Amino acid sequence: MCKFINSKRKQTSPWDPKENLPSDYARIFQFENFERTKKRVLKEQEDKDGALPGWYLTIHIKDVSQLVWSTFKQTNSPVVLIGLLPHEHKMSVLNTVLKRTQNYDLPIKSKERLIFQCGYRRFIVNPIFSSHTNGQKHKFERFFQPNSTVVATFYAPIQFPPSPVLCYKEVNNSLVLIATGSLLSCNPDRMVVKRLVLSGHPLKIHKRSAVIRFMFFNREDIIYFKPCKLRTKMGRSGHIKEPLGTHGHMKCVFDGQLKSQDTVLLNLYKRIFPKWTYEDLIVSCVNNDNMEI
Repeated sequence: MCKFINSKRKQTSPWDPKENLPSDYARIFQFENFERTKKRVLKEQEDKDGALPGWYLTIHIKDVSQLVWSTFKQTNSPVVLIGLLPHEHKMSVLNTVLKRTQNYDLPIKSKERLIFQCGYRRFIVNPIFSSHTNGQKHKFERFFQPNSTVVATFYAPIQFPPSPVLCYKEVNNSLVLIATGSLLSCNPDRMVVKRLVLSGHPLKIHKRSAVIRFMFFNREDIIYFKPCKLRTKMGRSGHIKEPLGTHGHMKCVFDGQLKSQDTVLLNLYKRIFPKWTYEDLIVSCVNNDNMEI
């Protein structure tokens, strides 16, 4: 639990977004001002002249893998070419807002393998889900429940919103549409926070002090979390004064006398990051609206 921290108020307590970043963050690109870059890139694109409608063009593509060529050759599918905007070949952290559909009623676990159609790109990722709320920190959601809206976060190539998003799940070698939404932002600093609650019970009570057990089971853990604030289910607040013995008992002081049936709680928070699981997806054929991989 050394990666968890104690915070008095999750929403208002300061939290450095650059602290304890994973090694994958060294591989991504982050904008100093994403909105300003987006406006500049889109404005420059409007001023450029390209191929006009009705023109016939001959395009030479190099470094095409044998798998891609054989796939399109077998299915007789047209090759769709998309011109990338500046920075859209770089990897970053994408945040998408998703709303569940009625086609799939089972809960979807966070970090589950899903297929995303984000604008013109289709890829496979294992996103993490969080609440779609205002503020700096957002609650980590273990499951994407039916009839709910969440924000999915994952590593993917940069895109500029607005961009429609379709989310599929592979079921029996076919794709089932499970959620729809749009691209929210390209922001690696969006903080997804997971909460862990440790509980303990009073062993001895004397006025405002009490001996608490079952929250920790060794002396070292008590010393490590000594600066943390405690609370109880009945509304008392306090702090750890000192450890007692070597089996996890500790002396705590509260703002009032505890009751024997009360429970002492310690809130710990940890920032959650997505895993680098991005891989491009090739759709081999389309049959009866079920897209086979």
